[in-house]
Amino acid sequence: MGSWVWEGVAEGLRARGHSVHPVTLSGLAEFGADVSEIGIERHVEDVASVVGALDQVILVSHSTSGLVAGVVADRSPDRVVHSVYVEAFVPHDGRSAIDAFGEPLRTAELRLIEEHEGRWPTPDAEAVADGQGLTSEQAKWLTDRLIDHPGRPLTEPIRLTRPVAERRATYVVCGLEHFDGRLPADVERLRSSPTWRFRTLDTGIWPMVSAPGELVALLDEVGAEVAAEVAAEADRPDAARREPEGDHPTTP
Repeated sequence: MGSWVWEGVAEGLRARGHSVHPVTLSGLAEFGADVSEIGIERHVEDVASVVGALDQVILVSHSTSGLVAGVVADRSPDRVVHSVYVEAFVPHDGRSAIDAFGEPLRTAELRLIEEHEGRWPTPDAEAVADGQGLTSEQAKWLTDRLIDHPGRPLTEPIRLTRPVAERRATYVVCGLEHFDGRLPADVERLRSSPTWRFRTLDTGIWPMVSAPGELVALLDEVGAEVAAEVAAEADRPDAARREPEGDHPTTP
């Protein structure tokens, strides 16, 4: 997905006083583009180039872009003060997005990428809408714009200098995606991390389409909480002074 999918959420956050900078990752801007040279590092650079011009960033990611956001936060800890993973893949050192799938699904997804000339094919409207809180019109609007994802960023492992559990983050659970109430094991383990918090939306995996207002309100609350934390840290005698900010780069 490109930054277009975040437009409604971005507008809502700006109306609440936030500075928002949606990012379209390389290879997701136009149909049929050559993606053979696009790997995970290119996607990291796409986001890092935006984050590098900002201060006190809350970095929001969705789905597989959680790995990209995790690497950017790892490399820029002084700029990224908090990460928000909206039903996103959790980043782990030495692992790729595809590694999150168990077998035989992992092998099947790799085969799909190979069969589609290095791209991960998009689902059809029926699959997108199935149990995810989307109307048929919303599902069609979404799938008409989806572009097959470059394969290499999904299959190349990432590198982190610290475990993601040591970073400050919020994980947004979209309840309709988990009809059995179970989260992936690596996500569930993060509940024990003192630097992670969990929030839930009663919608499906595409909340920026199915529940943009609710997502705006949630992100606004997270922004207020983070600003208060940053301000409190700045008042501590042993802390370097940092001014709270409301920048929200998002990676679809």
